[in-house]
Formats: sequence, structure tokens, C-alpha cells
Amino acid sequence: MTVARVLVVGLDPAKLQGWDPEPVQAAMARGQARFDDHGIEADWCLLSLDENPEGAIVAALTRTGYECVVIGGGIRKHEPLLELFEKIVNLVRQHAPDAAIAFNSSPEDCADAALRWLR
Repeated sequence: MTVARVLVVGLDPAKLQGWDPEPVQAAMARGQARFDDHGIEADWCLLSLDENPEGAIVAALTRTGYECVVIGGGIRKHEPLLELFEKIVNLVRQHAPDAAIAFNSSPEDCADAALRWLR
């Protein structure tokens, strides 16, 4: 039985120039396993900065209802992405007003971030 539905918003590691995506993708797989362990259904909205990230977020948020949206550190912690981070927070407020907003430290602890608000 699914406890809750969570959307994880982050940067697509396969589309970041100068990064080896494999370690991040492996961490994301471990993070997904943690969601599975808790019976939480998690959708991942992985953004490419060159491909209308705001549109991708709106599409993900309006596809189904979410109890929580986790916004990844790659978006929050990289100062040049501050404006995108603000847009994401406001898009969540607009399109999923009942969803909690959580922040992770790494792709592996997304479930822990969500669980702080789902309990």
C-alpha cells in the first residue's frame, strides 16, 4: 500500500556538462530504493536547464497530486540557479498548494527529507 506520493525535482545529471552522471545516477537509485522501503511512490522530475525547466516542473506538478515535493541541492546550493530555485518554490505553491516542500542533502536522502513532512 502506498503511503504517499512525492515529487523529487532536481537537475538531470546526464545533461550537465563536465559531470560524470554515473555516481549521481547510482545515488538516485539508492534514494529510490529508500522510497520503496517506506512504501512511498516517488516521481522524479529531472531538469535540463536548456529545455524549459519551468514547463517540465508544471507538467510534473499537474500530472497527479503530491503530498510532498523535494527540491534537490543541485538547484538550491548553486548560486547561479537562485532564480530557478525561487521559480520552483512558487510553482509548487501555485500548482500543488497542499504539498509540503522539503529539501534533501543528496539524492540518497530524498526519502528522509520527505518523511520529515509526511509523518
